[in-house]
Amino acid sequence: MSRPTIFASKFVGTISLGLLTGSSLTLSSLILPPLLSLPTLPPALASFTTLRRSTATYQTALASLAATSFLLAYTLSPRNTKHPYLLWTTSTLLASWAIGWWRQDVEKELTLEEGRSSSWARARAESGEVNGEVVREEMEGWRWGQVLRGGVWAVGWGMSVVGIWGDGA
Repeated sequence: MSRPTIFASKFVGTISLGLLTGSSLTLSSLILPPLLSLPTLPPALASFTTLRRSTATYQTALASLAATSFLLAYTLSPRNTKHPYLLWTTSTLLASWAIGWWRQDVEKELTLEEGRSSSWARARAESGEVNGEVVREEMEGWRWGQVLRGGVWAVGWGMSVVGIWGDGA
């Protein structure tokens, strides 16, 4: 395949990974702390639910775009220019996906062991009220998950920048 196509694919993947890193770290450090300081629970819960849903949608789209771009660049590259950094960078995206699944499993285990509800549906269903401590714990857990995923994405972004620079592009 032509060199411009391969370069464009690497570039799109690098930009997507940079956006993922920035969005994750911005969410965890700038957006979520003010939500934690809201004086009443219903606005905090509504805002966090919307934030979580929209974040998942955009981060999944960006991660899919980045992974597809890097794998496409690796596949289309001639044999003598197939760089393993493309696979390593893609592996950071897979690692962040695994972190998301691991966090869900940990939340399920905590729910079973402690007998408490950590899901939004169960928290709302309990006697018609939402427990503020459960919501706060959920927000803090999500925040640290975003920090962890952002760190993994930052490592991948760094690899992709060094790799694209090393390609002479």
